[in-house]
Amino acid sequence: MPEGDTVYRAARLLHTALAGTVLERCDIRVPKFATVDLRGETVHEVVSRGKHILTRVGDVTLHSHLKMEGVWQVYPRGARWRRPEFQARAILANERFEAVGFELGLFEVVPTADEQSVVGYLGPDLLGADWDAELALANLRRDAPREIGLALLDQRNLAGLGNVYRAELCYLRGVLPTRPVGEVADLERTVALAKKLIEANKDRAERTFTGKLRGDTNWVYGRAGQPCLRCGTHVRSGQLGDSPLALRLTYWCPNCQT
Repeated sequence: MPEGDTVYRAARLLHTALAGTVLERCDIRVPKFATVDLRGETVHEVVSRGKHILTRVGDVTLHSHLKMEGVWQVYPRGARWRRPEFQARAILANERFEAVGFELGLFEVVPTADEQSVVGYLGPDLLGADWDAELALANLRRDAPREIGLALLDQRNLAGLGNVYRAELCYLRGVLPTRPVGEVADLERTVALAKKLIEANKDRAERTFTGKLRGDTNWVYGRAGQPCLRCGTHVRSGQLGDSPLALRLTYWCPNCQT
């Protein structure tokens, strides 16, 4: 599932192509909203909220979530798409550009005045203008008995972190993902580092946690069975708990993390 920095870049791409323009094409291929026609309406802005994209058009918001397979792509009008047409879920076009949402995990249309009904449950957005570190910290502290590796993924605590950030953040803080939140020392530093990492990567097509832009860009994520880049101990992987968040593997070094 795309991380918050990927979604942030997708929203920025859509905003650059569509904001301030009038839609000449609106083709929504989601049955519930297939009759929605926003031709002639002005696109006000496109913003990200955690892992959600909000495209504000007229007096409604197009709410999309990429989930595992989704992607938004922008083309010059009339250009050939790089993905098959049957995967398209939404097509928005102005005079110059065509934005196509392929295999979107979620797409719905809601009144802009009711946006909170779809994203109001989210915690502070790490890449949002209204980022609130103290609120994120308070949310995590209320999750004290839970494993830190699950609490960081819970978008109700703070919005934008995904599986890659979860694994790398725990590694860089030297904390096992199985450690309860209440036993994590200097939780403030964990939240601050999360913000620092995602800010550093938000403008990069290829994110890095090691500082390298090629080769070993991750310390532990995706490196199960390989030697830790610091100590040489084999990196391990596994699932946490029994919640839906546990379906994704996490990674850790049993020597560098305690």
